[in-house]
Amino acid sequence: MIRVEGHTNLYRDEETGAIVNCDTMAYNTYVSSLNVKDSQKREIDSIKSEISEIKFLLKQLLEKNGSI
Repeated sequence: MIRVEGHTNLYRDEETGAIVNCDTMAYNTYVSSLNVKDSQKREIDSIKSEISEIKFLLKQLLEKNGSI
């Protein structure tokens, strides 16, 4: 691979001509941020599910007491 002028982490693949970023720290940070976002999404989905269950149980309770 050939280093791209003016960039410390960019290289050009001689066979394909593609520019390759070899900054492993930036890549690891990116992967870590994806994991955090995925974890947050799972947590939000769990909270939504719990709220739906609470709403269902409240409706059942109100129906038993004849309030609806």
